Amino acid sequence: MSMAFETNRRSFLAGTVATATGFTLGFHIPGIDQAAAQTQTPELNAWVVVKPDDTVVIRIARVEMGQGTLTGLAQLVAEELECDWKKVTTDYPTPGENLKRNRVWGNYQTAGSRGIRDSQDYVRKGGATARAMLVQAAANQWGVPVAECYTWKGIVRHRPTNRELRYGQLAEAAAKLTPPTDVPLKDPKNWTIAGKSLPRLDTKAKLDGSQIYSIDHTMPGMMLAAVKICPYFGGKLKSYDESKIAAMKGVKKIVKVDDTTVAVIADTWWRAKSAIEQMPIEWDKGPHATLSSSDVAKMLVEGLSAEQAFVGNQAGDVKAALASAAKVVEATYAVPHQHHATMEPMNATVVWTPEKCEVWTATQNAESALATAATAAGLPIEKCDVYRLNLGGGFGRRTAHDFVRQAVLIAKEMPGVPVKMIWSREEDMTHGYYHPVTMAKLSGALDKDGNLVGLHMRISGQSILSTINPAGLQNGRDPATFQGLNPSGTEGVFGYSVPNLLIDHAMRNPPIRPGFWRGVNNNQNAFYLESFMDELAAAAGQDPLEFRRKIMKNHPKHLAVLNAVAERVGWSKPAAPGIYRGLAQHMGYGSYVAACAEVSVNAKKEVTIHRIVAATNCGHAVNPQQIAAQIEGSFAYGLSAGLLGEITVKDGRIVEENFDTYPILKMDQMPPVESIVIPTNDFWGGVGEPTIFVATPAVFNAIAAATGKRIRKLPLGDQLAKA
Repeated sequence: MSMAFETNRRSFLAGTVATATGFTLGFHIPGIDQAAAQTQTPELNAWVVVKPDDTVVIRIARVEMGQGTLTGLAQLVAEELECDWKKVTTDYPTPGENLKRNRVWGNYQTAGSRGIRDSQDYVRKGGATARAMLVQAAANQWGVPVAECYTWKGIVRHRPTNRELRYGQLAEAAAKLTPPTDVPLKDPKNWTIAGKSLPRLDTKAKLDGSQIYSIDHTMPGMMLAAVKICPYFGGKLKSYDESKIAAMKGVKKIVKVDDTTVAVIADTWWRAKSAIEQMPIEWDKGPHATLSSSDVAKMLVEGLSAEQAFVGNQAGDVKAALASAAKVVEATYAVPHQHHATMEPMNATVVWTPEKCEVWTATQNAESALATAATAAGLPIEKCDVYRLNLGGGFGRRTAHDFVRQAVLIAKEMPGVPVKMIWSREEDMTHGYYHPVTMAKLSGALDKDGNLVGLHMRISGQSILSTINPAGLQNGRDPATFQGLNPSGTEGVFGYSVPNLLIDHAMRNPPIRPGFWRGVNNNQNAFYLESFMDELAAAAGQDPLEFRRKIMKNHPKHLAVLNAVAERVGWSKPAAPGIYRGLAQHMGYGSYVAACAEVSVNAKKEVTIHRIVAATNCGHAVNPQQIAAQIEGSFAYGLSAGLLGEITVKDGRIVEENFDTYPILKMDQMPPVESIVIPTNDFWGGVGEPTIFVATPAVFNAIAAATGKRIRKLPLGDQLAKA
């Protein structure tokens, strides 16, 4: 895969119909590129380029950040195109090109496990339309009916005469045809490329070290910049003394970026970082200088019993059910702030002139990065562009572009000079968009037979949308808070039938900016609900699986994945001596997931996770091996948070500044994960995030079974040892 981003090459791809190096096959997406059809020649391509040597370049609008979207989308296009998979390469069109062509590539955002499911239809149409044009070109050349022709691995063949033409031989003629408007797509049961566990297209580059990430990007004459950002919530930059470092070797310029940030530009990043570390800086600590995690906790505790709350799901009369219950079970849980902790810290390279601004960076939404860059550059958006480079981790953090804004403002101080700004690990850790802090109080009503007849789930805590996108609030209510708890819909339906139900949210927003963290609110919602389901089962004297099954009869897809893990792990049979099991299930991002964990706890209260079995139904499985890899990766990420990770606040700032205080799961701590992929082929669900939801509750339920102690606050840390 080529990752060179020369401007002339980009312009060539955007505007050339056919050249000696390849031809572009176009198609129309209803409602997306209708305007483009009026302003551009019909031969311009969105998705497929075929070169004379039969190389197929598939353009990818979504970004690759380790989750396999690049390969999966290419498989879908190649499937409909019926090309030779061994000759497939990929390329990223820029957001600037997308705007020039009236957003022919549609949405550039890669988040919410939507990379494939939201674009599968129109990328498949791209491949199918290109194939139809190639077949038509061959039929025209032979003077035969299209019906007598068929395709196979990049070749068009004529059945009666066995004549054949390669795609590369047909591309020029095909590019001159008017694209058909209604091309049927294949039935997934007939897939030969999609639906198969094909090797990833980016594996070789990762193995041989040729893969270029944003932080690796270099340009002739490039300068490097390091920054210091006010570490206090709501604080500002008060003063700094640049005279102390101005003469240091390699230092080119000291820049006040804005009211909170100062930067040093030097000929190497280490010199820039060393200089800014030695420069005296004074901060105005602002209005939250004494804020601590205990203050935040008090705020959330108050919300647990507040009168006012936004309702997310409601049925029957919960108050009456609790009042008349044979037994009432109550528990309060808590989840702290978490950081994305991407291996690659935030960075961007910028060249700014009064006429143009170009940015090279890793982003989960290149169009948003472009808008941010144009605003900071003070230029019309058509004079700016963003060239996407590979991400060394995203997890939602790179949907925000505060770092792009900073990089552009810094580069404006050195017009025409490439400037790469890199955050240190400490800046990255202390200026995140953190997983929101929440608590939940759950109250369950059991009748005399141990049936769950009422459930109240009160969530108290941060709203992401109130900070990130206030326009997304619905009469003040944040719908994202109720992920996986909704009464209906296709994203995340509550998987239990309870006659009297109330799920509500008391919004409490401390001055710590929240963000979309892999799995988002599904994570804590699944932890709260699935932990409590085990507590209810224990109070009812019932097996946790059987207790769930009784209230899941109306939710067959939820139940199917739960049954799948129970069967695989042998739930009906006793575990090995000293081994204890825990279950969890959830629905989010359109997919159904479940897990069963097997753990042991030794005399020192040390937990060993011996095995995790996880099942997912994502509807269609584009690449089963990639799904298995995502399941394994989501458990690594989710268990890092559940067992180890916590962002805390003291004296108005983040305490944890590096991996010594914000640890992640190590390889020898990672349990074996057995993946069960059970697609029902009747919907399109997400893959990158869903199984993270059930990682922590499955393990914590197993820990409770092993120890008799219920851990209700994340992370686990040393809570068992202190018990």
